[in-house]
Amino acid sequence: MPVKNDLQDWSMKIPYSNTKSKETDYRFVGIGWGDKGFYLDTPTWADLKFSTAFKAAFWLSESAMHCTYYKEMKEGEDCKKIMISRNQYKDLVKFVDEKFDKDAGGNYVLVPTNAVYGNNDAFYDAKGKYSFLDTCNTWANNALKAAGQKAAWWTPSDYGIFLHYK
Repeated sequence: MPVKNDLQDWSMKIPYSNTKSKETDYRFVGIGWGDKGFYLDTPTWADLKFSTAFKAAFWLSESAMHCTYYKEMKEGEDCKKIMISRNQYKDLVKFVDEKFDKDAGGNYVLVPTNAVYGNNDAFYDAKGKYSFLDTCNTWANNALKAAGQKAAWWTPSDYGIFLHYK
């Protein structure tokens, strides 16, 4: 999504200062929901522990939002451009915003960690429990539905999403 437009300024809710780089010239932000333990304890698939996978699969751990800033977006097999109306974007923003845990002031709750994937990302506490029935891809699919876009009825993997975006 664009970092800033006349409907939403994500940098106000996801401050650049929460990233390692602290750079302020990013144009896009990617936001995903997933298992907090998986995000923070599994930098690569080789680091995956049985206990982390088990907890994630069976509703036994917390969830988090992974927010990544980008200077440019490149379309490809794993990144598709979609155009949406103002009202669809408002619905998407509402869907995404409602998944973040917020403090008493309405601010997103930063997860203090060095376990970030790069210099341009940060993690925030989220609502809900990850499981094999409610995955990061299920959440992304539901975000597309909220924005009135093509989506699978249900999908635990990205295959069900990308099937609609060739």
